[in-house]
Amino acid sequence: MLKVLRVAALVAAVFFVVSCASAPQQQAQAPQPQPAAPASSAQAPNAAQARAQAIVQGGADLSQPAPTQAPSSAAPAPASAEAAAAPVSSDQPGPLPNQLTPAEQAYLQNYLSRLNYMVYYDANSKMDPQIAKIAVSQANRYLIEKMGLSVIDFDQIEQNKKDQQAAYQAETGGSIDMIQYLAQKFNADVYVEISLTVNSETRDGKFYASAQGAMKIFDTSTAMLLGSITFQSQPAFSPTSADAAIQNAVAASVWMAMPKLVSQTKALLQNSLSQGIRYEIILQKTPDARQVSQLRRALAKKVREVDQVSYSPNQTVLDIYTFQPKNKIEDEMYAAGNEANMPDLSLVYSRGKSFTFDSGL
Repeated sequence: MLKVLRVAALVAAVFFVVSCASAPQQQAQAPQPQPAAPASSAQAPNAAQARAQAIVQGGADLSQPAPTQAPSSAAPAPASAEAAAAPVSSDQPGPLPNQLTPAEQAYLQNYLSRLNYMVYYDANSKMDPQIAKIAVSQANRYLIEKMGLSVIDFDQIEQNKKDQQAAYQAETGGSIDMIQYLAQKFNADVYVEISLTVNSETRDGKFYASAQGAMKIFDTSTAMLLGSITFQSQPAFSPTSADAAIQNAVAASVWMAMPKLVSQTKALLQNSLSQGIRYEIILQKTPDARQVSQLRRALAKKVREVDQVSYSPNQTVLDIYTFQPKNKIEDEMYAAGNEANMPDLSLVYSRGKSFTFDSGL
């Protein structure tokens, strides 16, 4: 019995010694306090911010779900500085070159609503002068009464054809048509040429007539044909004379054709003006091509587009496209001239949307 008690005491002593020796080691291996929030929870707001930024910048596909949060047991890979600084990629196309700003769109719509028309007859159609005057007068009447626009009277055009012959030859040398020249002089945006024929008959002592023809729409700056429409009247009647029936037919056919002409003109011009209203700049005395290049680059900062049509030491021709009124073009030229070391640049004369400047060189 005594021997058994001694063995039990020896075992207890050994267990006590082992326990005391292992306690410091277990204390040393105790885990350190962890942060209150795991790393994955801090990653979630960053991922949401990155996605929001991608959506705003156009780089995220809204049809795809947002990435889910990684399990807390998976440690997130640390983001490198290069990855953090890299811009969010985007496959969305940027603004088109001819996409208009709201201000440009507003200017264009206002411009189209206040177009200046010059209506005349087609001299090659050999229309009777009296019928031609009726047709032009009815077109002008529609523009005044229905559109609230100012017009150029038929007699005014006829008088200027006589009075402006010398100026026409001096300024153009016959390089453009006289009607286009007058349209530019009158600041018309488009000019319209009417051609028509009439048929008349008498039945049972009554007078009947009908008219049919076409209206061609031209750009005043370039004389480019923008479009044309055809028209035909219903048979017109007069109990008094054939001339009265003819006048009624001409007036009715033109009056009915004008709404279509106005609508087509606006649509055609809106398509052709996607880069801006075209202005022609003729620059006299340009001996230094490099200086002309400086002027062109300075001007390109102020308008939508600059196209150099021709160059010679005597004269350079530029086409500029912008959504600005005529008076601003002269101001922009002076500002560009100062940047290009042409302080003595000055306007010689202007006609329509064409400006002639002296470089002062």
